[in-house]
Amino acid sequence: MFGKTALLSILLFLTGCSSSTTWGWYVINPMTNTGWINIKFLVQGMGSTILISLIAAGISILLGLAVALPGLSSRRGWRIFNRVYVEFVRSIPLLPMLFWVFYGLPLVFKSMGLNIPIDPFWGAIITLALSDSAFTAEIYRAGIQSIAKGQTEAAQTVGLNYIQTMRYVILPQAIRRILPPLANQFIYVVKMSAFASVIGMQELTRRANELVVTEYRPLEIYSLLIVEYLVLVLIISAGVRWLERRMGSDEQS
Repeated sequence: MFGKTALLSILLFLTGCSSSTTWGWYVINPMTNTGWINIKFLVQGMGSTILISLIAAGISILLGLAVALPGLSSRRGWRIFNRVYVEFVRSIPLLPMLFWVFYGLPLVFKSMGLNIPIDPFWGAIITLALSDSAFTAEIYRAGIQSIAKGQTEAAQTVGLNYIQTMRYVILPQAIRRILPPLANQFIYVVKMSAFASVIGMQELTRRANELVVTEYRPLEIYSLLIVEYLVLVLIISAGVRWLERRMGSDEQS
């Protein structure tokens, strides 16, 4: 499926490059010097997009777990903390959060006597990680609660404490079940990383915007941008399906 979709995208792209002069496909035609330079300029932003997404997703996975576990606690105070964090964070649109982190957080640090500047790279990572962590926490909570209570009782019977039970019994089973939704969240992070362009991060969308300003061909350039994201997401999806097969996540429980 991945190969067919990628092939279709390439064929459509090449067909567009050879179309009539009504269109400006020459700006991204790999057969011309200018087109090849423009394509390389766009593709070079993919590295930043992938790096931002990977770091943000990694932080989100750890932070989401740290937020999810209090929500499963028998203590009301911990459960309240979980609900307040999840509801507050996921109610904030990504763009205002990005502006607050990039422009506002340094001022908060300054008021505390700390001089900690935030560049576009880390501003994007912090925002994406915070925004995604609330959704990841809910995925963890649902996955852990789906494990039969008898598993916890059996672990306690053999003398395992709470941390050991989570580490050796509950989480290994839960991760197999939550891998597909976690993969969807990673794809979400990849797509939302496009917002980093508004604070000057040189990722895929920012480079496309800069090229549009110089070439004045938004349709053609943004079409290539869409193909870039399409290929990137298809590769991620293929990798996740492979990982699911290795972990047995695609098997019926």
